Amino acid sequence: MTRDPAPPAILLVEDEPLIAMLVEDYFDLLGYRVAAQADCLADAAPLVEAGGFDAALLDVNLREGEVVWPLADRLAERGIPFVLATGGDGHNVPPRHAAAPVLAKPYTLDEMKAVFGRVFADDN
Repeated sequence: MTRDPAPPAILLVEDEPLIAMLVEDYFDLLGYRVAAQADCLADAAPLVEAGGFDAALLDVNLREGEVVWPLADRLAERGIPFVLATGGDGHNVPPRHAAAPVLAKPYTLDEMKAVFGRVFADDN
């Protein structure tokens, strides 16, 4: 008997607790698991270095004016795919991350399914 492969693991970086809970539920419904979660750069940076996840969902604008670009830079260096979540129009994404998928807030379960389906299809 073969075992089912482990579900893809996601790093979730989101500073709004209610959104983070909803997104965790979405990932669960989609068959993914949240491997780690952070709400600020200081907490997320060591998680990125530790690894143990297959992709990340990064809220672009975190609390107290933090932006997620240092994390995105490090993930890109390590070859780990990420999706950017933003309440803006996505025009503030720096050119070096222009190819990253963007989820415009508020996003739906179907939108997450489509974006992460592409992330993991591209990863194979």
